[in-house]
Amino acid sequence: MHQPSNNLNLDKKPSKGYTNSHERSPKRSFMRFLSTLIVLGALGYGAYYLNNTQPELKHKALEMINTGTFHTLEARFTARQIMEKERLNLLKDTEHRYSDPTLRFHPYLLMEVKFTNKDFQTEEGIILWDLIDGEMVLDTRNWDKTHGFADCINAGADRYEYKILTTIAESGGQADRQSLMSTLSMEPHLLEAWLDRARKKKLVVQHGNHYRIHLHDPLVNVRPSTFIADPLVTKSCKHSERLNRRYTPSQIKKAAEAAFGSDFAIRTTRDVFLPIYSITVQNPDGSLHTSHWNALNGKQISHANLIE
Repeated sequence: MHQPSNNLNLDKKPSKGYTNSHERSPKRSFMRFLSTLIVLGALGYGAYYLNNTQPELKHKALEMINTGTFHTLEARFTARQIMEKERLNLLKDTEHRYSDPTLRFHPYLLMEVKFTNKDFQTEEGIILWDLIDGEMVLDTRNWDKTHGFADCINAGADRYEYKILTTIAESGGQADRQSLMSTLSMEPHLLEAWLDRARKKKLVVQHGNHYRIHLHDPLVNVRPSTFIADPLVTKSCKHSERLNRRYTPSQIKKAAEAAFGSDFAIRTTRDVFLPIYSITVQNPDGSLHTSHWNALNGKQISHANLIE
């Protein structure tokens, strides 16, 4: 006589013969479907919430699954071209020799922006912002930068404090309380509160009745656009050494929006990397001297700008 499989638990039911007790009832299947739907909904909402409130977590997650490809500004000079051009400066005599150059990539944020100029006309432009030193590039020909935005970002400056800094800069580097109050069109108690916050954040210092920006040669009152000498070309690159950034894209965007006024808008952003060459010279005594060079314009880069 044929025996039921041992893998099935068969129960005799009065009116239906033998049934498999492992079969899911419609109610149980519906509950499992409903539970799955709730879990997926919760995960979706969590992802939406993090994307809107903590965009850097999303950025880090994308970095973790990154295949190794990233966008780099296309080099216009090779290391050999720079070494030949700077030979007289880098090699003092025949006893000095070049070592093989190395290539690394410096992180920047590229932003397409629009803003109004002093004539209240709308302009469009591109901003390159250094994610290591926290400063904006003003001109790609010489790679001049602002000076002061990093301190503002570190201090968490808001738009009111940027207004004070801009007004002081427009006044020749220092301003008294009366001129600040007049230019900013604000009540004395509000101005005092703003100045007090700026002092506590070490953004301004007071000498008598005058205030100045607490930096040597500050440069924060600038046109919100990088002068691009030649069109910027980006290309994909893989498996190359990238320098670690110190500032996040969200910090840079927040600073730019606070500094450049209510008519300033960021249209798009992209992480890009500037190729830089490290050129090392072997000295006669065996010591080494390394200098760093911008592959886009062929100019030397200060070592301080590469501190990670």
